[in-house]
Amino acid sequence: MPSALIAYVRFVDGLNARVGKVAMYLIYIIMGIMLFSSVTKFLHVPAMWTLEMAQFTLVAYYMLGAPWTLQGNANVRMDLFYARFNRRGQAIWDVFTVFCLMFYLGFMLWGAFDSTAYSIAMNERNPSAWRPPLWPVKLIITVSFALMLLQAISILIRDIATVRGKEI
Repeated sequence: MPSALIAYVRFVDGLNARVGKVAMYLIYIIMGIMLFSSVTKFLHVPAMWTLEMAQFTLVAYYMLGAPWTLQGNANVRMDLFYARFNRRGQAIWDVFTVFCLMFYLGFMLWGAFDSTAYSIAMNERNPSAWRPPLWPVKLIITVSFALMLLQAISILIRDIATVRGKEI
């Protein structure tokens, strides 16, 4: 494999691992928000922003962790036949399926980018009493789909190397 492809795989894998590890700690932010919400409700002065902020943080937690999950092969798959293949057979199957994934992620990235651009241009806000702007969470979703697409390309390169008898 060319050294540029190996460098790409290592860069994307490292980037997504770092982003995923940072995203992993967002669960503590969610817990803090929900604890604050519980305390303020107990004191009869509920904060109106806590539910939406917890939801937005959960979106960031889920979406920013997805590329790392994809990298770690922790995604859900039908192992009915896949588990019976040897490593090379699995890589051949993965080369086929990763194109389907990349096609899907391309459309999702396109839609997310379009939605984010609209949200920024129109200063879109959530229709609630708090009315937070929606572009930050939409930007996180767009970045996450971009990272997942980069990770899918990394997986494709890794699987092609495996089919050729090389490991990255």
